[in-house]
Amino acid sequence: MKKVYTSAAEALDGLLHDGMFIAAGGFGLCGIPELLLDAIKEAGTKDLTFASNNAGVDDFGIGILLQTKQVKKMISSYVGENAEFMRQYLSGELELEFNPQGTLAERMRAGGCGIPGFYTKTGVGTVIAEGKEHKDFNGETYIMEEGIFADLSIVKAWKADETGNLVFRKTARNFNPPAAMCGKTCVVEVEEIVPTGSLDPDLIHLPGIYVHRIIQGEHEKRIEQRTTRAA
Repeated sequence: MKKVYTSAAEALDGLLHDGMFIAAGGFGLCGIPELLLDAIKEAGTKDLTFASNNAGVDDFGIGILLQTKQVKKMISSYVGENAEFMRQYLSGELELEFNPQGTLAERMRAGGCGIPGFYTKTGVGTVIAEGKEHKDFNGETYIMEEGIFADLSIVKAWKADETGNLVFRKTARNFNPPAAMCGKTCVVEVEEIVPTGSLDPDLIHLPGIYVHRIIQGEHEKRIEQRTTRAA
């Protein structure tokens, strides 16, 4: 089965449609599948629902799709650092489903493992719990959260072999493995593709069984918040 494609547009060919649900890796500006997001923007696919920790910034990450009004709903943990995200949410143009970060990661992982729902204490007694099933275990109240089952996963990794085994680079791993797991189809962009068998099995972070298509490309390494002191 061919997994290596020459471009983001080719890797997404036949997968995109209006109204689809996409899970995206990344945390802040770290580990963002920027090439695939650019290709989605160019394709003009609209009415999208994204499950992602945040939406990048105004001109990078999912933020570029907010600018073009291609996103209908965000399932996220954090809305800061993106003025357009906040503007659309506060004006009622964008639907937002808040998730605690651990809950969002577990919802993705659960979906990837075929688990439809799980109980957690996180969010009990807050707006997060509104409308959700409550259940007591050993005298403690929990709420049920549903696993995320996306139409498409887009993620960023450091290295891949030709069968799709992935290695992530330090904190750029973040939400990428669970995001990769929960999509019906997973497309990955990497900095380097290496021959099959050249990766140490003990160092593989996500097995190729979850990965369907791979592209290699150049990536921008941004600093989200630059803090310096006077000389």
